[in-house]
Amino acid sequence: MKQEIKVPAVGESITEATIGSWTKKSGDFVKRNEVLMLLETDKASVEVVAENDGVLTILPGNEAGATVQIGATVATLDTDAKPAAGAAAPAAEAPKAAAPAQAASPAPAPTGATASSTSAGNQHLSPAVQRIVTENQIDPSTVQGTGKDGRLTKGDVLNAPAGSANASASASAAAPAAPVKAAAPTVVPVATGPSKQGEKKLVPMTTIRKRIAEKLKEAQNTAALLTTFNEIDMTKVMELRAKYKDKFKEKYGLNLGFNGFFVKASVEALKAFPAVNAWIVGTDIEYHNYYNIGIAVSTEKGLMVPNVKDADTLSLAGIEIAVRDLAAKGRDGKISPNDLGGGTFSITNGGVFGSLLSTPILNAPQSAILGLHKIQDRPMAINGKVEIRPMMYVALTYDHRIVDGKEAVSFLVKIKELVEDPERLLLEV
Repeated sequence: MKQEIKVPAVGESITEATIGSWTKKSGDFVKRNEVLMLLETDKASVEVVAENDGVLTILPGNEAGATVQIGATVATLDTDAKPAAGAAAPAAEAPKAAAPAQAASPAPAPTGATASSTSAGNQHLSPAVQRIVTENQIDPSTVQGTGKDGRLTKGDVLNAPAGSANASASASAAAPAAPVKAAAPTVVPVATGPSKQGEKKLVPMTTIRKRIAEKLKEAQNTAALLTTFNEIDMTKVMELRAKYKDKFKEKYGLNLGFNGFFVKASVEALKAFPAVNAWIVGTDIEYHNYYNIGIAVSTEKGLMVPNVKDADTLSLAGIEIAVRDLAAKGRDGKISPNDLGGGTFSITNGGVFGSLLSTPILNAPQSAILGLHKIQDRPMAINGKVEIRPMMYVALTYDHRIVDGKEAVSFLVKIKELVEDPERLLLEV
């Protein structure tokens, strides 16, 4: 029986997707729940898995990079077909097949192709790992996995030599069983002349990258953008983190960061200034009585802003756990449309990359975004004396069509006051 493999619905208003990559090829026997391909939409990457065991056939025109409509059939799965003879001999039959005289002889080393199929070929590679393997022509079977159950991690393949797939195959073929007639030498032209400084490379934008570009440009073209700045003394927050970080990690299994403090401060500020949590719809203003805080996450495919849903109902630990999980999804290419939708306010932290000051751009249709930056010791005047304090510049970019300057400045001051007094923040007073 042949089953159709169709492009699944991956979110509201999404009508098409791009086939990012196939993890299997036509003729491969696949098992139920094995990942077949990675779909890229304008919001997220989605894995498509096999619903049953069978032999895969990819239909013409549905190669990697092809744009496909939601609901379109891109491949078939023959559930009546069996694995090719000799593709995977049962391990239990191996001792019976071996003759006593052969037992003492070492088995011949597998070729590069065979090694690949018996090791990494049987394990699922994450989208990020698969992309690096494909782009750098790495044979996964030549790389030692350090992840769970021996799986390959991004770090494993990044440290592997490029072109190891070709090198593996070449090494396997380097020792033929019997002498063969030497082939006529091939003349390879050698490049001479100046350096490669004039070379160019044209790479198509991914669906996600195109959508990011469209949204950012839309925000610039539509909103009346303005940015206001302030600075926050991080002394008390850092003292609080230093005091409880070990107990926090022991209880929750993760480090106590700054995200929780700024998310909670933002929620309280949004309650005090509802316009910052609203946006414009036509000639109306849509206010929201819920607080879904977007956290900008840098991924291989570009910047994404998944949301901590109903952040006002979460504890500081709950926020930290939610942010950790979203960041992990981003690294693994598993952020879903549901994670990305419904945000009312966003936070971006350029400080993790060393940025001291910047003007963040809105995540449309939201009306404001908070930019955090690097914490740096600076001399400050405290009660008439100069003291060295850990300071952070913060920026609020807002849509001046809906948020007045006074509201924006007061909003940022509110965040400053709450973060500088974390006990008050945690007690919500």
